[in-house]
Amino acid sequence: MANFTASGFLLMGFSAKPELEIVYACLFLVLYLLALTGNMLIITTTSLDDSLQSPMYFFLKHLSLLDLCYISVTVPRFIINSFMYRGDISFWECILQGFAFILCAGAETGMLTLMSYDRYVAICLPLHYDVIMDVRTCVHGVAGVWVSGAISAAMHTAATFSIRFCGPRIIHQFFCDIPQILKLSCSNDYISELGVTAFMAFVAFLCLTFIGFSYMQIFSSVLRMPSAEGRSKAFSNCLPHLAVVILFFSTAAFEYLKSHSDSPTVSDILLTIMYTVVPPTFNPMIYSLRNKAFKSAVRKVFKKNKAYLC
Repeated sequence: MANFTASGFLLMGFSAKPELEIVYACLFLVLYLLALTGNMLIITTTSLDDSLQSPMYFFLKHLSLLDLCYISVTVPRFIINSFMYRGDISFWECILQGFAFILCAGAETGMLTLMSYDRYVAICLPLHYDVIMDVRTCVHGVAGVWVSGAISAAMHTAATFSIRFCGPRIIHQFFCDIPQILKLSCSNDYISELGVTAFMAFVAFLCLTFIGFSYMQIFSSVLRMPSAEGRSKAFSNCLPHLAVVILFFSTAAFEYLKSHSDSPTVSDILLTIMYTVVPPTFNPMIYSLRNKAFKSAVRKVFKKNKAYLC
């Protein structure tokens, strides 16, 4: 392992042409700034506005924090590497990046599951909502999400970086992507990592099944509501979360089902953007564009700040 620490890895990025790599870096920079702006807006607004102190917005704030971490793990390093015309990364930096990326992805899976449970209780068990989703439950739920993400990350990184690497340590990706790293393993050393991946895929499937079951119950309850206004309000609260769930799980499926070539194609680049940049960039847009309460809160926060500055 000491040899690997000394040699590290080489991140190939998307193109061998420096000028083309700069173009990709500029695209990622724009998307990263959008993600920063949107998620920071949600975190700031839900923290400052008293009307957004319900469990739903508490979970939304932590989802935005997760999204910020998720995109910050990979994209800034790629942007810096592209502008500096370098792609080397040390062994321990690669371990840290892989750990942080899996932690955020695993925690986001748990957070989306927790948010679906919150919507289920709010709509299907409204009279018991305040009792079930109290402050202690919300805090414990978020803590459990982060712990589960850390456990997943520890399992993945331990299994991945304990293997022996053969040949040139060249990663055909812009970050330390575990599927790409496994291609560098000697013989069948990656079998233990495949076992971990299969286990985590099973856990993700259970989460997705739970979310699907929750929304079956939610839509069944919503359609039985006598008031059209009540149905509209329920759908406006649930559809953004459902859209985020579909976006996250579909892009994650792209990552593990697509073929990983040694020379990335345009489709590979688009798929990479789909699961590393799209979810944290568009999650804030999905929530803010359809949520009238949130848009009203944003306006109030900006008016307060404007009055304070004046």
